[in-house]
Amino acid sequence: MLYIKNMKIDLQIHSHYSDGYHTPTQLAGFLFKQGIKVASLTDHNTVIGQPEFKSACNRYGIKTVPGLELYVRYKSRGFNLLWYNYDATAPELHKLLASTWLRRRRFAEKVAIRLKRLGLKFNIEKFIVQHPEYLPANHLADVIWASRDNRRLLKDALGLEKVREDDIMRFCLFPKIGPRLQDAHVSLTRVLSLRRQIGGQLIFCHPGLNNKLRGGLLETLLAAGVDGAEILSPHHGYNTVAYLSSLANQYKFIASGGSDFHKFNDAQIKPLSSWNWFSIDSAYLPGVRKILDNKK
Repeated sequence: MLYIKNMKIDLQIHSHYSDGYHTPTQLAGFLFKQGIKVASLTDHNTVIGQPEFKSACNRYGIKTVPGLELYVRYKSRGFNLLWYNYDATAPELHKLLASTWLRRRRFAEKVAIRLKRLGLKFNIEKFIVQHPEYLPANHLADVIWASRDNRRLLKDALGLEKVREDDIMRFCLFPKIGPRLQDAHVSLTRVLSLRRQIGGQLIFCHPGLNNKLRGGLLETLLAAGVDGAEILSPHHGYNTVAYLSSLANQYKFIASGGSDFHKFNDAQIKPLSSWNWFSIDSAYLPGVRKILDNKK
């Protein structure tokens, strides 16, 4: 049994296997320097990095929790779920994840046709081969921006001298009109059915981001069978944390927390990461030991 009082944990981290920028081994080293005792690699729609992450964390004495972040839809609402302590060997899980990659690939190919018509040059086939588990929008934006000709075209099209990643994403990948690199959502009904077979805990991921709490979505998900919600997150301000904490006490759901770490900012930008301004103490997360006390 884990002693969890006053223990630093991080239950949302991303590697280069999805939309992060570091290997699972590098992440383990960063976590060790932050004093993290329990961590979960929660790449989008893939579990390929789990063995490397577990092996690297073992060398640092960090306990790992199998993790995954999914795009989910329920009653016309889209949101993200974190899934912990599932059976990573289950064929049905891999079948589900493979289906999301194929749909995402079709979205990416349609986006590439539009961008090539606009004169942007990049190799979408090569990008797809390099990302066999998940097609990250931020990495595709990096590929587009890497071309000098593309940079010049984008600056002219946007009317900007300094172009940010968000500008590239909105213009190239998520335009108001035309093909978009859509998330490959899975129905909550399918996720809940699979969870009954392979186990684990389902957590509403950063519910305060993009106003996902509106319309009683959290209460709806809890009633459907979701186990809890992420409370401590860099996407949540004080009021959101306080509100979610009150709901956790009211509904007795599992409260979790994570840095949502993808990469460090440039050296000139402060803070370098969310670890520089807040830490996640398991003592403030009711029910989190249901996630932490696992045998996997």
